[in-house]
Amino acid sequence: MSAAERGLSYKEAGVDIDAATRAMRGIAEMVRSTTTPDTLSGPGSFGGLYRVPRGVSNPVLVASTDGVGTKLKVAFLTGRHDTVGEDLVNHCVNDILAQGAQPLFFLDYIGMGRLEPGTVESLVEGIARGCRTNGCALLGGETAEMPDFYAPGEYDLAGTIVGVVEEGAVIDGSAIREGDAIIALASSGLHTNGYSLARRVVFDRMGLSLEDPFPEEDGSVADVLLRPHRSYLAALSPLIAQGRVHGLAHITGGGITDNVPRVLPDGLDARLDRTSWEVPPLFRVLAREGGVDDAEMFRAFNMGVGMMAFVAASDAERVVHELTAADERAWIAGGVVAGDRRVLYS
Repeated sequence: MSAAERGLSYKEAGVDIDAATRAMRGIAEMVRSTTTPDTLSGPGSFGGLYRVPRGVSNPVLVASTDGVGTKLKVAFLTGRHDTVGEDLVNHCVNDILAQGAQPLFFLDYIGMGRLEPGTVESLVEGIARGCRTNGCALLGGETAEMPDFYAPGEYDLAGTIVGVVEEGAVIDGSAIREGDAIIALASSGLHTNGYSLARRVVFDRMGLSLEDPFPEEDGSVADVLLRPHRSYLAALSPLIAQGRVHGLAHITGGGITDNVPRVLPDGLDARLDRTSWEVPPLFRVLAREGGVDDAEMFRAFNMGVGMMAFVAASDAERVVHELTAADERAWIAGGVVAGDRRVLYS
């Protein structure tokens, strides 16, 4: 029988079900390690089951979906896949934290052309680590093998988080008032935004390789570009529970300039004092070597600020003290003034 006459198999078409099954067995224990008291299903079920936590009288579910963006390109180049999953979880946790929600469970999606030995396990290792750190269950997900769709060695990674907040405790920025203080919490680097521009500067303009030291930074180019996106859940949760936070802005795509207005009520501006913090060397290097102007830098990158919290001016110093005691680098970065939902820099 000729090759043309012989029947094809799914494996010959590029999808190895047996390899996928083996990979799922390998990550089952990682998934189980994220189980919380309200998790009602285990790995392998068609849908994840989760009980709405007891003790929440008027629960509001808060959901968010995101990806890691072109930071994945750095993971592909380095072969280091165990941090981008943690990036994904922390990014999503911060997004719902901005509305006062505590995370309940997480769902992941991994799509790749062909299952690479160890890659899926490394990705799920990072996701599971992020879930354990943030106290949420990895309730389920999807790993899709799609030949001819992704380039060899590449994949996509996305996730959905669901959290809960008391209806009367939702943070939506409506409590922000003129005169409130703005507290900045430091980022650990680029987090998960601005990588298309950063990669162009670092690799094309500067001609650096992954193993080269990153100028003015402590670590190689790979180390600096793969620093994990930070979670602010542990530091901010006590302040949120005490009702002391009037608004929160997660500084992601669009930088400070575009994210802060998302939480400002009509008639108010955020005035930020750029001398209140020293922009980390990473961003200064990108601006200098890429010839990127200030306005573009503050829209493309977080500029060393991962989250901004709006609090009463009379409480600001105490909030900074408590955040510092919780091992956060935090400072008063500005205040709220009358205006038109803009960010003003001084």
